[in-house]
Amino acid sequence: MSTAPARHPKPPSASPVRPGAAARHGKRSLTGPTRRGKREWAAAVAVWCLVVLVFGWAIAEYGRVRPPAPMGTWLAEATGQLGAWGDAWASPAQVVSAAVASPFGAGYRDPLRGVSGLVPERIDDGVDFAGQGPVYALGDAVVTNATATNFGWPGGGWITYRLTSGPASGLVVYVAEDITPAVAVGQHVSPSTMIGTMFDGGDGIETGWAQPTSLSAESQLPQAGAIAGLGPFPTRVGVNFDKLLQTLGVPAAPNRTQPPFGLLPAGYPASW
Repeated sequence: MSTAPARHPKPPSASPVRPGAAARHGKRSLTGPTRRGKREWAAAVAVWCLVVLVFGWAIAEYGRVRPPAPMGTWLAEATGQLGAWGDAWASPAQVVSAAVASPFGAGYRDPLRGVSGLVPERIDDGVDFAGQGPVYALGDAVVTNATATNFGWPGGGWITYRLTSGPASGLVVYVAEDITPAVAVGQHVSPSTMIGTMFDGGDGIETGWAQPTSLSAESQLPQAGAIAGLGPFPTRVGVNFDKLLQTLGVPAAPNRTQPPFGLLPAGYPASW
């Protein structure tokens, strides 16, 4: 159970035809194309030749830089690429989200990309948000806690997961308050895994760095300043997590520029 005291509710784009022209130009030659038609035909042939040359060069380059692959493999790759393009046209929001992946190339993604009416609120132990909808894992991880009845947090939601890849590998993330878990302890998750559903319970959610034990927020430990639910805020641990979220395209918290309190424990990247 969390040792955190109850939270405060979140603040909310014609020339005229000459006589006789029809008589002179009404018939087309039956012996072949006109001079203009010949020019157009020649141009078309030239374009097709260019296409064939470029395509042939591309195939040659592909074969030069990659080992030969069975036809089935080549077709599978081509089909997969077409499928990806189709997804991009069908869901541009997902393309934007993928384009703002972590600068470390760790495969981290915006965990709040599915939330409707997302509103950033204050940074305290973590970062507070209002809205409703699915919440995803930030990266590849293993779930270490998942309950809807941790009433040390308003709303009772408490989900934690330990990251297994990227610059924050080994660190634990929490999502708390108005969230219903959709995962179980021990489950392996990825940035495509919905870990819970954020509901409109009046408190929103809070997400940030959790203690290694997954029992509560990291900011409450002595090495982080022992700052719990009553502040002072923003915590330095919370500001650090907010900066990570910003690199993934999440809107910044309104109090991000205020002087932070507490310490950033060893093992946490100082910048993102």
